[in-house]
Amino acid sequence: MTVMTYREAARRALAEEMARDATVWALGEDLGRGGIFGQYADLTARFGPDRIVDTPISEAAIVGAAVGAAMMGTRPVVEMRIADFALCAIDELVNQAAKARYMFGGQARVPLVVREPIGVWPALAAQHSQSLEAWYTHIPGLVVVAPATPADARDLLKAAIRCDDPVVHLEHKMLWGLEDEVPDATNAAPDPAATLGRARIARPGDDLTVVTWSRLVHDSLAAAEILRAEGRSVEVIDLRTLWPWDQDTVLASVERTGRLLVVHEAVTVSGFGAEIAAVVSEALFGRLKAPVRRLGAPRAPVPYAPPLEEQVRLTAADVTAAARAMLG
Repeated sequence: MTVMTYREAARRALAEEMARDATVWALGEDLGRGGIFGQYADLTARFGPDRIVDTPISEAAIVGAAVGAAMMGTRPVVEMRIADFALCAIDELVNQAAKARYMFGGQARVPLVVREPIGVWPALAAQHSQSLEAWYTHIPGLVVVAPATPADARDLLKAAIRCDDPVVHLEHKMLWGLEDEVPDATNAAPDPAATLGRARIARPGDDLTVVTWSRLVHDSLAAAEILRAEGRSVEVIDLRTLWPWDQDTVLASVERTGRLLVVHEAVTVSGFGAEIAAVVSEALFGRLKAPVRRLGAPRAPVPYAPPLEEQVRLTAADVTAAARAMLG
């Protein structure tokens, strides 16, 4: 095992996949200078400007070019810089990439990865802080992943690159500097445990199931540790892939604990937590010890002022309070 940051784990994953497969390449703004927070550092020197491609500041052009290149047999990795900016390319991703395989009867596929940094970063305000995963899970044809750990940043990016369908790869900006152990491997396949569509039980427990993803995995684990000291046993499930999501793991856990709390940084209204809550409530009707509860952000833009920003940012204290209320 090697300790590395989330950012470095993803950088190495891309480099390993590019070394393994000559059809893998990356494009986006300022990649030749290392990209945002150095996620592409030194890759131009290694692979050249034809495979680490600097683009104009036009998200529609970036994703449109990648969709065409993917349909012609390459595997582009698109850097969208900030998830909010990807909205400028929503037609290319939602109306073209997501639908091509279906509309051409399987004769064309779009093995495309779109990397979108999500979530609240201090003082970036309303246009740079959104978590829009529910938008993408709503679209047939898209795979949606949200790694929470350096190991998954590596393995899920590898799995996404090898997938024959378009993948929206959501990376929380606050996780880029997170350090943890990553298995030593070079040009290896992703860990089988990180298969797209498979959740991870981050912490076992018996009294309450918390289902979450991305940054809130860590806050939920912190909350579970606080509750352990109070004699409560909380199971934390890191969903990892939002579509397809691991219903079997979630349902098995909630059937055992009898309680479900879904936690996400995105706005609660119409968030992906509503889908999980509905599926579990329907499947386990009459067998739950308490109604399913969702915990998310208020339906408000993310403020610029730090004291106001704190009012919309979820923390371990919020998760702890919600869990206590469910446990009685």
